[in-house]
Amino acid sequence: MHDERQTPRLVLRNISKRFQSVIANDQIGFSVGPGQVHALLGENGAGKSTLVKIIYGVLQADEGKIQWNGRDEVITSPHRARELGIGMVFQHFSLFEAMTVLENIALGIDNAPDLKELADRIVSVSRKYGLPLDPSREIHTLSVGERQRVEIVRCLLQNPKLLIMDEPTSVLTPQEVGRLFVTLRQLSDEGCSILYISHKLQEIKELCHHATVLRGGRVVGQCDPAVETARSMAQLMIGAELKQLVRRAGTITQEPRLIVSNLTLPTDHPFGVNLKGISFEVGAGEIFGIAGVAGNGQNELTEALAGEVVLRSPSTIRLDGKPIAQMNAEKRRMNGLCSVPEERAGHASVPEMTLAENTLLTARNRMGLAHQGFIQLREARSFAERIIEEFSVKASGPTATAATLSGGNLQKFIVGREVLQSPEVLIISQPTWGVDAAAAAAIHQALFKLAQSGTAIVVVSQDLDELLVVSDRLAVINRGTLSPALSTAEASIDQIGMLMGGVHGLEGDAGSSHNAG
Repeated sequence: MHDERQTPRLVLRNISKRFQSVIANDQIGFSVGPGQVHALLGENGAGKSTLVKIIYGVLQADEGKIQWNGRDEVITSPHRARELGIGMVFQHFSLFEAMTVLENIALGIDNAPDLKELADRIVSVSRKYGLPLDPSREIHTLSVGERQRVEIVRCLLQNPKLLIMDEPTSVLTPQEVGRLFVTLRQLSDEGCSILYISHKLQEIKELCHHATVLRGGRVVGQCDPAVETARSMAQLMIGAELKQLVRRAGTITQEPRLIVSNLTLPTDHPFGVNLKGISFEVGAGEIFGIAGVAGNGQNELTEALAGEVVLRSPSTIRLDGKPIAQMNAEKRRMNGLCSVPEERAGHASVPEMTLAENTLLTARNRMGLAHQGFIQLREARSFAERIIEEFSVKASGPTATAATLSGGNLQKFIVGREVLQSPEVLIISQPTWGVDAAAAAAIHQALFKLAQSGTAIVVVSQDLDELLVVSDRLAVINRGTLSPALSTAEASIDQIGMLMGGVHGLEGDAGSSHNAG
C-alpha cells in the first residue's frame, strides 16, 4: 500500500509546453507516491494527454523538471521511460490484428528474450495478475477487454514502477472493469504507482487515493476522491455549476416510427462482423439504446441503418410504415432519417472545410441550403451560426474550419447539425465519446428535447452509464446479433454486462479455454 512519508516516486515541477500560440501545460506541479493510484482529472483540452506524453518521453517539456525517485531526470524517449520503470497503456491500442499475442508483445518490449521463454513469462505474469492470455491467439480473435490485457501484460513484463493508464475502461464490460480494478489494486499493494486518466468519475472515486485536477493547462485543485462526489469533482473540472439534466416525462407510445426486421448483412471487411437477424422497433418519442463492446457489429449496423449500405429487401427497414432499406443515405434523410456516425473527423465532417460548408454535407435538402443544384452560402452560414449559438459551440464563427475545434466542440456541432433538422428518426453512434461532463450533459439534453418532440432515437454507445441515463429501453449487440430489448429501469448492470461480454464476459474464462472464432 502507498505510504505518504516515503520519497515520492514521481515529482513534476513547473512543467510547461506550448504548441504555437496554445499553452497546453502551464507550470504544472504535483507528486505521485509509491503505490499510490493517482487520478488526473480535467475536461477535453485541459492538458492531460500532453502531460502524460511528457512523462512517457513522447514529448519534451519546454520548461520545468521531472524528478524520479528523488533524482532529476530528462526523459528523452519512451525507451528511456521504460528503462526508468515507466510503462504506459494508451487509450487506442497499438496491436497488429493478424499477428499473435506473443508476436505483438515481442515487438513492443525492449531486449525481448527468445519466443519460448517470452511465451512462458506471458503465461506466468498474466496468471499472477488475473489477466489470462493465450500467447498463440491471433489478435483479431480477441475481445476488446482481452486486447487491453495484451497491452497491460506487455507493460508488466518490464516490471514498471509507474503505470500510466489513459481512459482504460472506455471499451470494457462492467465485469471486465471489475477485473481490471482487482489487478490495479494488486499492483498498488506491491508498490507500483498508477497515474490514472478517466472521464468516469464514479470509477475514480472507487479506485484512486488522490486526484489532481487540471483546467486550461493548469493545476486548479487536488482532492481525495473518496470524500468527493462525482458531481463535486465534475464541478472542480469545469469551474462552474454542472447543469442538472431535465428528463422528459414518460415515453410517447404510438405506432412504431422505426421498424427493423431480420436485418442480415455479411461483411466484406476481413476483420468485420456479419449482422445476423437483427430486429427491433422504436416508438415516437422513445430513445432506444444499443449497448456493446467495440467491434461487435456496431459500425456495420449504423451504416446499414443510415443508408451508407443499401439492403436488398426494401422492407427490412421501415420509417413510419414506408420501406426505406433500398434508399441511399440522401434519400433516407429526405424521408426523415438523420444520422451521426461514430467518427467525427473525416466521416461526420471534413476537417479542412468550414463549419458553414460542413452543414451542406447532410442538411442541404432538409434545410434548403442548396437550390436547383446551387449552394446557398448565406443560408449555410446562418444555419451554422444557429448551431454554434444553440449548442454553445466554442468556435470563431461559421468560417472556422472543423479542424480548429476541440473534439467536444466538434461533436456538439455535428449533433446540433442533425438535431436542428428535426428528423423523424435519429441514429446516433457514440454521442459523447471522449467529451467532457459539460458537453455530454448538453448533448443528452438535446436528445431528450428531440424525443419530446416525437422523434424516435437510436443511441449506439459503448458507455453503459450513458445508456442507463438516456434510454427508455436497450438491447445488447454481441458478435453481430442483438439481444431482446430490456426496459432500462428494470435492467441490472450484471445482466447487461453478461450480454455485452457474450462468451468473453463470463466469469473464469481463460485466454486458452476457448478457441479462436
